[in-house]
Amino acid sequence: MPEFVTLAERIVDALLESDPAAASFAGDHRFDDRLPDHSAAAVAARAAMLRDAGDALSGVDADGLGAEDQVDHAILTARVERSLFELTEIREHEWNPLDHNPGPLLHALIARPFAPLGERLTSLAGRLAALPDALATARAVLRDVPRIHAETAVGQFAGTAGLIRAEVPALLAREPGLRGTVEPAADAALAALGEFDGWLRARLDSGEPGRDPRLGRRLWEARLWHTLDTELSAAEVLSRARDNLDRVGAALRSAAAELTGGPATDETVRRALDAIAERRPGNDTIVGLAKSTMDEATAFVREHDVVSLVDDPCVIEEMPEFARGVAVAYCDAPGPLETADVPTFYCIAPAPADWPAERITSFYREYNDEMLRNLTVHEAMPGHFLQIAHARRFRAATRVRSLGWSGPFVEGWAVYAEELMADLGFGGLPVRLQQLKMQLRMTLNAIIDQLTHCEDLPEAEAMALMTERGFQEEGEAAGKWRRALLTSTQLSTYFVGYSEVAAIAAARPFGATPKAWHDAMLAHGSPPPRHLRTLLGV
Repeated sequence: MPEFVTLAERIVDALLESDPAAASFAGDHRFDDRLPDHSAAAVAARAAMLRDAGDALSGVDADGLGAEDQVDHAILTARVERSLFELTEIREHEWNPLDHNPGPLLHALIARPFAPLGERLTSLAGRLAALPDALATARAVLRDVPRIHAETAVGQFAGTAGLIRAEVPALLAREPGLRGTVEPAADAALAALGEFDGWLRARLDSGEPGRDPRLGRRLWEARLWHTLDTELSAAEVLSRARDNLDRVGAALRSAAAELTGGPATDETVRRALDAIAERRPGNDTIVGLAKSTMDEATAFVREHDVVSLVDDPCVIEEMPEFARGVAVAYCDAPGPLETADVPTFYCIAPAPADWPAERITSFYREYNDEMLRNLTVHEAMPGHFLQIAHARRFRAATRVRSLGWSGPFVEGWAVYAEELMADLGFGGLPVRLQQLKMQLRMTLNAIIDQLTHCEDLPEAEAMALMTERGFQEEGEAAGKWRRALLTSTQLSTYFVGYSEVAAIAAARPFGATPKAWHDAMLAHGSPPPRHLRTLLGV
């Protein structure tokens, strides 16, 4: 229906213009010289725009649309409602300083050559010039900051300052004509970052704990509903996760017994994992190991006809300092609206150099050689990197699916890819053990996410769950506890997404090869799994 397409495109444009971060990450570079505006007036204007968009979408006769447009209408409606909920109910910009970190938006202009350097430096100058006002706004609107968020922000904002100091002079050496524009903006930005660092540290030094980072059941369940876009209730997610914990635990004990020849017990699992953990990288070899595992995984996918490969570039490198403190690895792919030939970054954070030796050893016992193989499957091949590369090739009458990608689908595909590769024999029994351990981890993610925010799960109980039922190293469990407090509902996307994506994969029609069905699953962008079922007719 042409009327819906026109309306959808207008709303997509309004969403992109009101949020330069979303625009940049989607690959729309029209607003690359701006930073998000979290002032009260801007937030109110954005909320009014979202309400108007929601009203306009509710006036559309969705039943009269074709299947593709029906899905886009549902996705766009959900995106608008979720954005309004985040802005007016969660209000994270008022208590989470990480929401104000400009590091990723600066890095996006520095790291990816999507346009000539002079053009990117001009946009960078705009963002650097906007940074003092943006951080002044942050100081004005942030109230009652949770201590754990302030601690993490100190490290991330220091990383942002380090990024400016390290990268901008090198770029200006290649474009000296822009020195007069960029250098003053960079100096002012560094001064503002220093002032903001002092402001954060003063709050930490005051000893005030700030607000409880736990959302509470009402807000958490509402956010879960918006995040997952599924029919499952919070209670059903928790019940299914507990059942899966028992099932996967039994499978892990069986695999450990097969590897060691011992009985199928938790003690045998620990002995098997201890043996595997002896083969591990270090800070100077972890990136190189990730690169070699990428080659292994790509060759395996090709040999076993798992899914169609792409020729997109993937750069494997250390995670930038400004992004550390939440996850150990991530996939930073070009946005679905990006038209330039630019790489995906598969980033891994080595153990911090100032950690004591015992903690570094624990870190690499967790992220041993076999776990790195499994991690590469998840983050890159055939996980996030390959899935998102397929999604970028999707074209429709509107840009809705390019903007409204589903976290549960993206994470669900990556976890399903882990299981698929292990079942096909990638890395043999050692990788299978690590993959089962990762299934325990993703299942515990959903349990701990819910219990932490809804039932005040104590740290000691969460740590016991992860180290005992999940067989995690102490350091990994401690990091996940921090992540559960720093985020909410995202940790549930892995389990719920995997459950739904695996069910779609299992519904492969008679006569379709696995490769053909996987290609079909990846041919519709990154929609919520319930909509993918509709599009695939399952």
